[in-house]
Amino acid sequence: MSFARRPLLAGNWKMNGLRAALVQIERVADGYDGILRENLDLLICPPATLLAAAAAIAAPARIAVGGQDCHSQASGAHTGDISARMLADAGAAFVIVGHSERRADHGESDGLVRAKALAALEAGLTPIVCVGETRAQREAGEAEAIVAGQIAGSIPPDIAPERLALAYEPVWAIGTGLTPTPQDVAKMHGFARERLDALLGDGKGARARILYGGSVKPSNAKELMSLADVDGALVGGASLLAGDFLGIAAAYR
Repeated sequence: MSFARRPLLAGNWKMNGLRAALVQIERVADGYDGILRENLDLLICPPATLLAAAAAIAAPARIAVGGQDCHSQASGAHTGDISARMLADAGAAFVIVGHSERRADHGESDGLVRAKALAALEAGLTPIVCVGETRAQREAGEAEAIVAGQIAGSIPPDIAPERLALAYEPVWAIGTGLTPTPQDVAKMHGFARERLDALLGDGKGARARILYGGSVKPSNAKELMSLADVDGALVGGASLLAGDFLGIAAAYR
């Protein structure tokens, strides 16, 4: 049985953007026309300081907004952190968990990422769980083993596949301008689908969206987005400007 997975194009603004940057969301909303709305979902994950304002702009255009991280607890004495419930209260529908920058900069383990994904689900959010290997791991022939371990350790095994997005991001391709070959991307996405099937059982992996992240830009989006098992993209720097983000979305026209 085949499943129609609606593509998702997610923009991760990371630690970028002041209030003046909200005009970029207005421009994305203007460009998200009927054809694009029919063919794919758009998501923008601004910094938490802009989340509520971004949601107010994006909602009328049926563009989702999301958080870039959340705490594993719903509330408590965690100075500086933000809970999934707070994100939902501000208008978020998604949250990114386990991004490679969080794993590297903050030492986040697979177990913590799974706890955050569970917190997101409990708050009614869809977690985008990130996995991916470093260049050293790929050159050592460990890429598939690393991704398999992260999938097994980071994703709750009883999650409904429609409530999950998995993002494969080769760490060495994030913000570097480097991208794996299309064949490498297709192979890893197919492998990730197999691991999701093994984790979730009953062929449920076929119903989860798998996004590609790693130097996606308008010039390579059409080729990457047309690959088997690539159900959209998690975009970093190219999501900061509406023209670039819409240029990637144009791959689905």
